[in-house]
Amino acid sequence: MPDDKQGRDEKAEDEERRQPERKREEVRDRVHEERAMAGDPDGRLGELDKALETQNYPTTTNELVEAYGDYDIETQRGTESLEEVLASTDDQTFVSADDVRSRILGLIHR
Repeated sequence: MPDDKQGRDEKAEDEERRQPERKREEVRDRVHEERAMAGDPDGRLGELDKALETQNYPTTTNELVEAYGDYDIETQRGTESLEEVLASTDDQTFVSADDVRSRILGLIHR
């Protein structure tokens, strides 16, 4: 297209016509994406979620495993214990239940 007003107008009109098509492509592509686990943290962390609220902070990975290592967590690979989920990490210090949840959820979405 020539670089004149008519050419620019035609290009803009073409872009406007393609917008709905792009939207459909975007929605179609998202449907096929591998999704993160559905649900909220309470559902994935099970009873551990409530237990984390009663934990004294700061606490460490090792202290969490000692206290709650047998608690089950729903991961993308199925049900795993907290000990299994945290096995691949170094001993860290957590300052709150939200800090622990964030770390666990990050690990189970790998």
